[in-house]
Amino acid sequence: MEFRLLGTVSVATEAGDLPLGPAKRRSLLATLLLRPNHPVPVQRLTEALWDDEPPPRARGVIQGHVSRLRTLLVAADAEMYGVELLTQGTAYLLRMPESLLDAHRFEELVSLARGQRAAADAVTMYEEALALWQGPALTGVHTGPALQAAAQALEETRLASVERLAAGYGQLGEHARAAALLRAEVTAHPLRESLSAALVTALRRAGRRSEALDWFHRTRRVLADELGLDPGPELADAYALALRGEGEEAGRGGGAPASAQAQAPPPAPSGATPTSARTVAPGGAAADLLPRAPRGFHGRAAEFTELSRAAAGEAPVCLVTGPAGVGKTALVVQWAHRNRAAFPDGRLYADLRGFADTGEPPLLDVLREFLLALGVPPRRIPESANAAAALFRSLAADRQLLLVLDNVRESEQVRPLLPGGARCVTVVTSRYRLRGLIATDAARPLPVDVLEADDGTALLAGVLGRERVLAEPVAARRLAELCGGLPLALRVVAARLADQPRRTLAAMAAELSDESRRAVLLDVEDTGVRAALRLTLRQLPAAVGHQFAQLGRHPGTHVDRYTAAALAGTDPAAAEAALDRMAAAHLLTRTAPDRWTPHDLVRLYARGLDADPEALPRVLDHCVATALAAAEAAEPGDEPCFTLPADFRTPCAVREFADRAAAMDWYAAEREDLTLAAVAADGAGLHDRTWRIVLALWPLMVWRVREGWAPLLETALRAARACGDAYAEARVLALLGWVLTEEGRTADALACLEAAVPLAARAADPRGEATALVNLSLAQAALGDTEEAVDGCVRAVELARGAADGHTERLALHHLARHQLTTRDWRSALDTATEALALTSQDPADTPSAARILLTMAAGEALLGLGDEPEGIRRLDHAAHEAETTGFDEGAVRALGALLGVSGDEGFRDRHAAAVERMAQVGAETER
Repeated sequence: MEFRLLGTVSVATEAGDLPLGPAKRRSLLATLLLRPNHPVPVQRLTEALWDDEPPPRARGVIQGHVSRLRTLLVAADAEMYGVELLTQGTAYLLRMPESLLDAHRFEELVSLARGQRAAADAVTMYEEALALWQGPALTGVHTGPALQAAAQALEETRLASVERLAAGYGQLGEHARAAALLRAEVTAHPLRESLSAALVTALRRAGRRSEALDWFHRTRRVLADELGLDPGPELADAYALALRGEGEEAGRGGGAPASAQAQAPPPAPSGATPTSARTVAPGGAAADLLPRAPRGFHGRAAEFTELSRAAAGEAPVCLVTGPAGVGKTALVVQWAHRNRAAFPDGRLYADLRGFADTGEPPLLDVLREFLLALGVPPRRIPESANAAAALFRSLAADRQLLLVLDNVRESEQVRPLLPGGARCVTVVTSRYRLRGLIATDAARPLPVDVLEADDGTALLAGVLGRERVLAEPVAARRLAELCGGLPLALRVVAARLADQPRRTLAAMAAELSDESRRAVLLDVEDTGVRAALRLTLRQLPAAVGHQFAQLGRHPGTHVDRYTAAALAGTDPAAAEAALDRMAAAHLLTRTAPDRWTPHDLVRLYARGLDADPEALPRVLDHCVATALAAAEAAEPGDEPCFTLPADFRTPCAVREFADRAAAMDWYAAEREDLTLAAVAADGAGLHDRTWRIVLALWPLMVWRVREGWAPLLETALRAARACGDAYAEARVLALLGWVLTEEGRTADALACLEAAVPLAARAADPRGEATALVNLSLAQAALGDTEEAVDGCVRAVELARGAADGHTERLALHHLARHQLTTRDWRSALDTATEALALTSQDPADTPSAARILLTMAAGEALLGLGDEPEGIRRLDHAAHEAETTGFDEGAVRALGALLGVSGDEGFRDRHAAAVERMAQVGAETER
């Protein structure tokens, strides 16, 4: 068994990694592992699991996670390894041999390595220590301040060990090996001067002086751009030695014997071609067609690293993709300038204008520019594109070139321009994913996302000056958020602010907060977000453009193929094809197999396009139809909670749900969008859709009743009253009253439910009246008026029976039995529960298992009350077993709790504990 913090937090066993579950559970384990064999107070665990105010049930959530971890450890025979998770008062302690923890072994090896006199021994130990790392420390945890600090401390120790290992390589004369080790770390940590100084020194000693100087200048620029600082003494001294060429050891003493030095000349840098074998542009200078490096460039350290990795190997083609305005060109040009030394034979660039109004340049014109840059006289350039491409490939065959092909629309634009040299690197940028280029030329994709808020504010500072941004840090961050992290939008905002030096950032943020004006404000002259998106759309087929325009009428945050079909008035297959084309053009992001999400600024742009006025009504009716289908799958056999309106627009297709689980998963995933749809319907005056969408959410409300449904139901109530629909008003009041009862707002609930009963009677809705009476009985019982609760349920049974509604009749009988149990009327409770169970046996397929379980429990409790303990225990045990089998943990807890009241059976106690633990785990997942 091994506990791992140096990478993804995990527990490895011979049977594989333990299934630790959600991030908060990993965070709890990591917090315990950071102090093994020491009690960790609940307060510290709470701080690790929640950044802000913890939820009221935080202690229960922690207990659930601890219980689940303990179960996992016991199942993995952790005791055999001396591992045990203990509770000590208000703290938890993970008892374990520290040798089982990778972070402990790492620190031990590093400590031993520091004490070695022989460089070779120290190197071996540092290598063994660093091999324990499998990624960034504490990956997979909830990144709160406490765990972030711990991860940073571990990372600091790792970097210090890397520097010592590189120094060890240097002592052994393995300077190239030291440089290779340090290069990756400097790329990932460009602001750590000690790493850069070590790399400059290693490159100098390896005889790669030009690379050493180049790395110094890269670091100097980063320090100036990011921090406004000059290099410190250590890095400056390393640079001074490299500049003078002092101490270069390659071929002159790097550990090689003198005889070997005499037999061979100093080696050239890796992958380089001797100058005599190269052909350069006129005047002896390497070809360089790169545009100037962008000003005010910030961030993208991870993308630089990924691009450098993708550019390694033989003749790689790197495909940098992302939405319009995300900064693909700036990223690639900046990277190319920083890596000029890696391409001594030339850096070629062409804008293929795949998304421009001016049209794409002819292939022959692009090749002619490349050939001229490579020193080919104009008269020797072929007149056909094929011949020019062949000449370009032959010239590139023995060279170390960088080729940047910018703004590519389709794969066919790229293929004739690919160089033939094994040491050439081609970087392509596109708003499309260019899957054809990946398939035929093994292009390595590198998607570019929007900037994080910190990098966004740094970009603003680069244009406006640090002082102006630091004077309003909150407003600057808000601007970055309103621009969605899109560099183009940020630059437009910066341009507007630069033109108005007295305008505050807060005032600009307030103006951008108005969604109706934001898209306009993010354009200046012919540059801006709308212009970039317009050019992207122009390259797409008309059907895709039509589908995109309808997305602007969608009130939700994401679409699936059914929703998109409803918006556009088409079928799901055609809608999915259009969504895929938009995703390939980075207008949408595919976040799940059947879910697409637009960037906020893309959504705002779509809202400004002409769309079918029926798009919103169609998608609202689609929401109604799908929610009804989900309700039918979640509660089979129950009547629909409303009829469809006369002008209902039937969708072309509605999602099907295989079972209750699929329906409830859909409800949970779509809750936010269904809420937004109801709000949009209300805002558009479509009140008959508003209350229907809300009412169709009732299965989710029943499942998650304490999740703040009252405001949404109040919106539905206002809509029902605006329609003058007594049926709708009664139904909404009945549901609202039940929710308020569950929230403990019994007086408010009573007012709703007492109004719902006569309204349902006036609307000639006996099913609704029965439901309102049942819900009213719960509020009455909560206030201690059990007799009225019983009378109400008796009346509800009569109404449901008269309407031939077995579902509501069974529900009323169940609550009647519960009220009778409360009054200790055991015989009546048994008779009522038996009568209800008889209803379930008439059509078991349409009866939810939870209903049978609860009724069986009621019968068992009544039998216990009547003194028939053996039969009562048998019934309760049967209910508990069915609840455990079907995953109804709440029912299992209740049934087993009743059993423990009359039996000391250890089996009941163990099952009860297991059910409680499962409920805590579900609660923890919900809190996550």
